[in-house]
Amino acid sequence: MAKNEGQIVIKKYANRRLYNTGTSTYVTLDDLAEMVKKGEEFTVQDAKSGEDITHSVLTQIIFEQESKTGNTLLPISFLRQLIGYYGDQMQMVVPSFLEHSMRAFTEQQAQMREQVNRAFGETPLGKNLQLPIQMVEEQVRRNTEMFQQAMQMFSPFMKPPAKETRKAEAKDIDELKEQLRAMQNKLDSL
Repeated sequence: MAKNEGQIVIKKYANRRLYNTGTSTYVTLDDLAEMVKKGEEFTVQDAKSGEDITHSVLTQIIFEQESKTGNTLLPISFLRQLIGYYGDQMQMVVPSFLEHSMRAFTEQQAQMREQVNRAFGETPLGKNLQLPIQMVEEQVRRNTEMFQQAMQMFSPFMKPPAKETRKAEAKDIDELKEQLRAMQNKLDSL
């Protein structure tokens, strides 16, 4: 397998075809998306110049996933905020903040799965049990709010949320804490 420092090298040709040098086969963006989901590391290089174009290809995969499924992960308000940071003094901070946030979200998911596995073990119920959609939506909403609040701290030009908004957010957080306590109690009792 041809690899670059332990990573598979994908070559992108002028005709837009992608060639996996590790398997010596042509691949599609969907194939690359599956590789990402499996945790396989790869870099994408322009076949002619050798330039690393991994970032643009991964961005293209996100664009296609967002447009084809109809189930978007990136809310419009988030996209607007993200675009607003290009050329801004905070542009250098945003990537590391997003990376940290996604890592924290992934760790939280793993902890929830571990709690479900401890509670239900290898039973059919445990294997098929999925957390309610409301909890996942709550977590996404909470992470988005945390991102917005953190970005407001870094950007002096963004106006702070209104007093009513802060009260509503505090109430939402308290409700979320209560829901999590109730869920933990249910898991503990099981």
